[in-house]
Amino acid sequence: MTAKTASVIRIGISSCLLGRNVRFDGGHKEDRFLTGVLAAHVTWVPVCPEVEVGMGVPRESVRLVDDPADSVGPRMVGTRSGTDHTGAMRAWARRRAKELDAQDLCGYVLKKDSPSCGMERVKLYPANGAPASREGVGLFARALLDHAPLLPVEEEGRLHDAKLRDNWVERVFAYRRLKDLRAARFSRGAVVAFHTAHKFQLLAHGTAPYQAMGRLVAKISEHTPADFLERYGEAFMQALRGRATPARHVNVLQHIAGFFKRGLSTDEKRELEEVIADYRAGLVPLVVPITLVRHHARAHGAEYVLEQTYLSPHPKELMLRNHV
Repeated sequence: MTAKTASVIRIGISSCLLGRNVRFDGGHKEDRFLTGVLAAHVTWVPVCPEVEVGMGVPRESVRLVDDPADSVGPRMVGTRSGTDHTGAMRAWARRRAKELDAQDLCGYVLKKDSPSCGMERVKLYPANGAPASREGVGLFARALLDHAPLLPVEEEGRLHDAKLRDNWVERVFAYRRLKDLRAARFSRGAVVAFHTAHKFQLLAHGTAPYQAMGRLVAKISEHTPADFLERYGEAFMQALRGRATPARHVNVLQHIAGFFKRGLSTDEKRELEEVIADYRAGLVPLVVPITLVRHHARAHGAEYVLEQTYLSPHPKELMLRNHV
C-alpha cells in the first residue's frame, strides 16, 4: 500500500510548465520542481488548451470578460481585437476533459492566472470597463474540475507552498491506490484491507471523515459494488483534502507509538516524546518523528504500523516531509 508499490503515476499538466514554448509570446513557464524533482516519479501528460484549440504560437493574448447580462458566463476574448474564442474553447475543453479519461490520470497541474488553465483567482474583466476582479476560473480548468471532481488538481503557484505541495502529492499517490482498488476484483476483504492501511493517513486529515468512512465500510453489504466504490472514493478523496495540522499529526504519532511503546526503554520513551514535542513546537519537520516511529516499529515487529500508508504516503526521495 505504500507509495513504492503504486502503479504508474500519470499527471496532466499545462505544457508551458514543462518548458515548452507554447505561450502567447512564444515563451514558457518551466517549473523546476515539476520538471526536476517530481518528474523522476511521474509521467507527464502535457496539454495546452490555446494551442490545441488552434490559436497558434505566437498569438494575441486573451482575457476573461464577464457580463452579468450574458447567460453564457465569462467569455474569452482577444485583448486587442476582441475576437471571441469562447464557443470554440468551451467545446474543445469539454471534449478534451473526457478524452483525458483514457490517460488514467492521477492528478493535474494547471498554470495559474491563465484564462484557459487558471484554477482560481483569474482576472475577470467587467464588460463595462470597471477594474478587473480576481474571481475568474479558466475555461479549460472549469471543464476539467467539473468532469473529474475527484482528481487532485493544483496550480503550480500554490505548489511553492510546502504544505500545499505535500498535500497535493499525497493525494496524487492516494488516488492511484484508490484507482487500483476500483480496478481490482471487488471483495469486502480488499476494501477492509485498503481502509485499514489508510487509517492513520486519514486520521491525520480529520477524525470525523475517517469515522464516517468506517460506518460506510461496515455497511458495505447494503450497497452494490459500483455504488459502494463511488461513495467510498468520493469520501476518501474529500477526506484527504482536509488540512493535516501539526496537532492532528501529533495525535496520530502518539496513537501509533501505543503499538510498541511498552517495549521501549525509559530513555527511548523519553526520546520519542521529546521528538514529537519538538515537532509540535515547530523545532523539527515531520520527517523526524516519523523516522523514529518507523525505526521502533521495525525493531519491535509492529507490522500493523509498518503497513500504514501514513509512514510512506509518497516517495521519500521527494523529501516533502522535510519541509512540513
